[in-house]
Formats: sequence, structure tokens, C-alpha cells
Amino acid sequence: MPRPRLTTPVLKVMAALLADPSAERYGLQLMQDTGLPSGTLYPILVRLERAGWVESRWEEADPVTEGRPNRRYYRLTVEGAIAARDEVARMHAQMARAIERPA
Repeated sequence: MPRPRLTTPVLKVMAALLADPSAERYGLQLMQDTGLPSGTLYPILVRLERAGWVESRWEEADPVTEGRPNRRYYRLTVEGAIAARDEVARMHAQMARAIERPA
């Protein structure tokens, strides 16, 4: 599976999912946590899922009873959690080095 390109928005999504790696989150929650619009968030989630870093499932609820459409829930896979921790740590290290350099 291809490794996703790790842009700032992708790192935001991975960091949001890492806040509680075993928790399932739906799109609106992730949009609020990352500040990303849906047109940016959902393609990222698709790419992360294709890479095997995220898995998703549709909620099993009656939309009429719930009064809203079914939600699609996302969470990191074990591989995704490991990759996300590595990439976020790498980004923090790069940022720390950049801050420590004299101007």
C-alpha cells in the first residue's frame, strides 16, 4: 500500500486520531478537532484508509429514530497508530531543531 504524503493537514488528522487511538471518531468531530473543512478532511481519510492506517465503519442505527443520517466512524489501525506516532514525533523533532537554530 502506498504511504500517504504527510502534509500539514494529514499530520493534523493523525494527531487528532492519536488523542485517543482506540476511539472511533466521525467526520464532524474530526473537522472540529483539526479545523479542516470536509473537502480536505474526507480525501485525507480515504488516503489513510487505503494506506491501511485508518479503518472505518458505518454506524448501525436507524436514521429516523436518531433524527440524523448514519455516521461513518474512523479510527487508527495498529499500523496507523505506530506510523502516526512516528511521524508526529519526527515533526516535533524537526520543529525543535528549527527553533533551536540561531537566526
